[in-house]
Amino acid sequence: MALPNINTNPIKAVTRVRIWYGVLLLVMAVFGVRLFYVQVIRYGHFKNAALSDQLKQYIIPASRGVIEANDDGQLVPIVLNQKLYTLFGDPTYVKDAYKTAAKITAIVGGNTDDVAKLLQTPKTRYAVLAKKLTPDQNDKILKLKLPGIGTTAQDYRTYPQGTLASQILGFVDDSGTGRYGLEEYFNKELTGTPGTLRAITDISGVPLASSASNTEIPAKKGDDVVLTLDLAMQQQLETILAKGVKNAKAPSGSAIIMDPRTGAVKAMANYPSYDPARYFDIDSKDVGIFQNHAVNDAIEVGSTMKALTTAAALDQGVIQPSTTYYDPASWTVDKFKITNIEEDGGAGTRSIADILNLSLNTGATWELMQMGGGEINTKARTAWNDYLTNHYRFGQATGIEQGSESEGYIPSPKENGAGIDLTYANTSFGQALLATPIQMAGAMSAVLNGGTYYQPRLVDQTIDSAGKVTKHNPKVLNSNVVSPEVSKEMVPLMVNVVAKHYFTPSFDLSKYNVGGKTGTAQIAKPTGGYYDDQFNGTYAGFVGGDTPQYVIVVFIDKPTNGGYAGTAAAQPVFGDIAHMLIDESLVTPKSH
Repeated sequence: MALPNINTNPIKAVTRVRIWYGVLLLVMAVFGVRLFYVQVIRYGHFKNAALSDQLKQYIIPASRGVIEANDDGQLVPIVLNQKLYTLFGDPTYVKDAYKTAAKITAIVGGNTDDVAKLLQTPKTRYAVLAKKLTPDQNDKILKLKLPGIGTTAQDYRTYPQGTLASQILGFVDDSGTGRYGLEEYFNKELTGTPGTLRAITDISGVPLASSASNTEIPAKKGDDVVLTLDLAMQQQLETILAKGVKNAKAPSGSAIIMDPRTGAVKAMANYPSYDPARYFDIDSKDVGIFQNHAVNDAIEVGSTMKALTTAAALDQGVIQPSTTYYDPASWTVDKFKITNIEEDGGAGTRSIADILNLSLNTGATWELMQMGGGEINTKARTAWNDYLTNHYRFGQATGIEQGSESEGYIPSPKENGAGIDLTYANTSFGQALLATPIQMAGAMSAVLNGGTYYQPRLVDQTIDSAGKVTKHNPKVLNSNVVSPEVSKEMVPLMVNVVAKHYFTPSFDLSKYNVGGKTGTAQIAKPTGGYYDDQFNGTYAGFVGGDTPQYVIVVFIDKPTNGGYAGTAAAQPVFGDIAHMLIDESLVTPKSH
């Protein structure tokens, strides 16, 4: 048998081996170059790409600053934080949405289908599943180690004093933003600065807390705010006001107690009120209850303005406390007749004290005339406007630490061809202008404290995260509002009003100076003119010993208990507040 022809040429065999060896070296070289490119040249890019699915950045919320107030010499928190948890899911790691949702709702409640739907949200890495989990619920969720499920701590506001001062405080909404009151005004300072956490996660999206790649920027706590409020005084003011509004059969009311020597608000109340811890229970049509009406609502203040008109006329030297004049019981201005209430007793000789005691519209108009040399003219309007806007600071915000403060409204004194003299006659007794209770308190304080306008304020000090205290000292906005002499003259004129009006119980004016002025203002129609049967009741006054220690302003909206709104509705509230301050030994008696 013939054998097959086998090529045994050694040169060809070696050539084939070399070719295959060369190919192998080329392949290895290609892989080596590629590995060098990937591992060295493009290391940073591919590292970041590899981490993109495992590296997450978390925001660490800052603790919101607390709010405190004085209670019998001690600082007591009235707004604190409670740490609760937000539950979230990353749908990219959730394989069985319904099964995961069932485990979650078994702990936190809610609808399983709704949670499952959230866990299937397309194009998102962060779906909020539930809020305000308790620490116990948080622990149970984390123990399940569900892929793609995590929690983050968040502070929620709590109110140890319940509804006390709710409209002053405001609230914090679900997004962590302060709404209304102090929470809105100081939102930036209270919020602090959030921190950040970059966490390496495992394949299920669970953060690896021990990873060396974790980096953290600590959150910076928000500032604490200490108020000028006296909590005991605040509580009693709210109780007195609520009783007064109910007795007046009125829908609402506001009241303020201010220290006229510093501008510090010691108590400020509105009725009705609400629970800031449950602000979400308030119907959208009733959100007006969130407003601090003592600051946000400008009203026609009525005859309380007569005290300020008198002070302005005295300060200009056009009248003296002992001045008398003939009052005709009516004035005709721009073809309209200005008259008084029926208790004025008709035409006759009147004194400056009578203008306040009998609440004479004609008397306030006469005082305005004296500013113009005997008639209402450009000189009179300009002089009175100067006191309204520059001395008393009406028509501009006081700057008190509250969101959405109203500026009020003062008409221009310029001739407008539409009865400007009548308009200014009306302003002399508190109509045709708008002012807030806090503006009235600021102006009245300046008239009674010797002539210095201190900015009304609610904050005594702030404390930053490092413990640095910033004192909010009294701030003078205007000096020489009236002269010290006029300030002293106004005290007995206003005390005379209290002495001549009925209070239950009466005041011991031998020990204390209690003075004030009522106001009954017609309510303007939206279409122009005034309602004949709707009025606001106001009262502005003070209580003190040798000098006024507290200025009190009361506003009652549309009382229906009969009588003049100022006397029947606001005056009793003022009386109860003044008696409370005296009975609680908060007023220093006269020294002689």
